[in-house]
Amino acid sequence: MIDLTGKTAVVFGLANKRSIAWGIAQKLHQAGATLAICYQNERLKAEAAELIDALPGASGFQCDVSNDGEIEAVFAALKQKYAKIDILVHAIAYAPAAELKGTFLDTSREGFRIAHDVSVYSLIALSRAVVPLMPAGGSILTLSYYAAEKVVPHYNVMSLAKSALESAVRYLAYELGVKDIRVNAISAGPVKTLAARGVGALGDMLHEHAARAPLQRNVDQSEIGGSALYLVSDLASAVTGEIHYVDCGYNIMGY
Repeated sequence: MIDLTGKTAVVFGLANKRSIAWGIAQKLHQAGATLAICYQNERLKAEAAELIDALPGASGFQCDVSNDGEIEAVFAALKQKYAKIDILVHAIAYAPAAELKGTFLDTSREGFRIAHDVSVYSLIALSRAVVPLMPAGGSILTLSYYAAEKVVPHYNVMSLAKSALESAVRYLAYELGVKDIRVNAISAGPVKTLAARGVGALGDMLHEHAARAPLQRNVDQSEIGGSALYLVSDLASAVTGEIHYVDCGYNIMGY
């Protein structure tokens, strides 16, 4: 059994009970970690707060990761409350809905900028902010998707963002390794999250994954949480810069 007692984890990206961030937070809590859970804005606060209250000892923080001022403020609050952070989970991705329903050729300049700012640059910004709170090392984890490598119809500009995110994982792993900070990503199969609902033909995507994956089903958030727990624990102490697939084997299939 993995024991994270005495470890503090901050999880970004909680929206509702279907969030991958929620599946990860539950697993970290079960393992004994002290949790700080971040949600984006006032609109999401009520539902997020209800979930956070269900995890004894967990605290909630508001932070829009597209705003440098809010990142600075939340990490000042985290430093004051916890002094150090051992684990950071970045479960954030966003592109304007219109970019995920039209054609890739019609990707707008602004849509491209927003997708990369929120989905990729935020990992860099959060990593930079957390490093001073990881003086003895730590673990940073983000969430990717197979569209980073292969064409997934309707995923459009988010595919490019996930490709950039995976590259960022490798660069961060390289630079932070000397500080004993590990950086990894989970490439999860599709899950019906709030963000995923914006992808055109999500139902078709889920059906095809379940039909083609060796396990003949889709992954659930608890399984993603279990793999996250392993990656942030000492069991993965020599693992960094990796993209870990949690997709029921879908990525191994040629057709």
